[in-house]
Amino acid sequence: MELNNHDTMQITINNKQYEANVGDRLLDIARVNHEHIGYFCGGNALCQTCYVRVLEGGELLSPLNEEEKALLSDNLVSEGTRMACQTTVEKPGTIRIVSVVEEVKQMFEHEPLQLAGYAGKMGWESLVKLPDTLGLQSKRELDLFEVLADVISAIGGAFELIGRACTSWCCCITGNCGCDAKKG
Repeated sequence: MELNNHDTMQITINNKQYEANVGDRLLDIARVNHEHIGYFCGGNALCQTCYVRVLEGGELLSPLNEEEKALLSDNLVSEGTRMACQTTVEKPGTIRIVSVVEEVKQMFEHEPLQLAGYAGKMGWESLVKLPDTLGLQSKRELDLFEVLADVISAIGGAFELIGRACTSWCCCITGNCGCDAKKG
């Protein structure tokens, strides 16, 4: 059965499954579900914090656009990295992604000594694309007020996620919750 924009499918983000529609941006799916993907610039392809790695279903996503080609190195693209703010679901099927933020969190929790090498690699991959990035950004005509509103909204969303995490952590510490992480 073929899906249209009104039919739903399943997408896995950071090992959690959510509903999505053909035509949805990966960033929007994550934001609606309060999933951990960076988006400081509000989805305007400026901050490069929404990197995700496609684990399965890359062929179901939109092709790389001009922004992604300018910002993502060939190495990152070959590893399946995409920008969640620029990537949409184009075909139904199984899609699995993990955010770079989640990968760093997992690395911090399980293999913290690898963080320095990872930071160096990502810095290098950004440096390799710096001329293309500067060229792209210098040609763009952005509405400053719209971008500012998007950034403020993104910061609000980040504080909401922090609040949820703190609330969850606090109730676990005090023993006022029923979750598996209960510590009190």
